[in-house]
Amino acid sequence: MQSNWPQTLWIVRHGQSAGNVARDAAEAGGFPLIELAWRDIDVPLSELGIEQSIALGDWFARLPAQEKPEVILCSPYVRARATAELVAEHGGLSGESIKLRVDERLREKEFGILDRLTKLGIRQKHPELNEQRLHVGKFYFRPPGGESWCDVILRLRSVLEMVTREYAGRRVLVVGHQVIVNCLRYLLEHMDEQQILDIDRQGDVPNCAITSYRAERREQEDEVLQLDLVNFLAPLREAATPVTRAPDQPAAPKP
Repeated sequence: MQSNWPQTLWIVRHGQSAGNVARDAAEAGGFPLIELAWRDIDVPLSELGIEQSIALGDWFARLPAQEKPEVILCSPYVRARATAELVAEHGGLSGESIKLRVDERLREKEFGILDRLTKLGIRQKHPELNEQRLHVGKFYFRPPGGESWCDVILRLRSVLEMVTREYAGRRVLVVGHQVIVNCLRYLLEHMDEQQILDIDRQGDVPNCAITSYRAERREQEDEVLQLDLVNFLAPLREAATPVTRAPDQPAAPKP
């Protein structure tokens, strides 16, 4: 029986960004606004984020040729695309045989009116929205002009449909954002709201951490994607590269 799943699927959060650094500084300083000169789309990697991306690429370079990614899908946001390009360059994944495809459906969750606000900023500027979010929960809450997790999951369903249609039996690397990692896990592991929010409460997805799945055929059953690695950090630790776990902004309080 032919499988529709990729042979291997890696999902990676981008390296540390200048936005992660600015968010940490704003929270530590008790400021309501995260000071950034760029649109969220244009926020670049930090120097550490570049090191993390290179370390991840070096790890992929050490894999046998028959186990390396054949396809790279990435968010169009600068920090994610730069991560994907550095991983490809240092992982020996460049060239005609490797396809890097930018897909806007893998973009960061859109924060709308809450963009660039810290926890304090949200409470000060939009107290009613803050109360509503805490009541509804982040899975369903949609800020004006932004998205809920459900909205992100809806666009990711079409990404997975494309992956099964175009890359069945291939080895696929996805480079995106923290919410992309979590929402893909929600879909691939058939979670419910409580399960994915429990995972989210355990901590932020580390920058350049790997979550991966491998296709397995169970006896007398269709082939399934089996969870293999979760937030795997060995590539960074082997390269003695600091691990960072800063959430993407805005840093609204967790319900």
